[in-house]
Amino acid sequence: MLTKLEREVLTDSILKIESIQASLDHIDNAKIHGIEEIHSCLETADRSFRLALIGGPRPKKPSKHS
Repeated sequence: MLTKLEREVLTDSILKIESIQASLDHIDNAKIHGIEEIHSCLETADRSFRLALIGGPRPKKPSKHS
């Protein structure tokens, strides 16, 4: 379970990601190398933070014996 501070940090991070995504909408994608990867990374981070806020699934930790 997340603490109040952790929830606030995640919420703030989500808002920052949304702001970055909106800012990138005003730039010609051809002028930024790797823009697709940047968008993908931002979407993944946003999804992960939102899942954490609702207590969604967490990735499994790799086994030490793998």
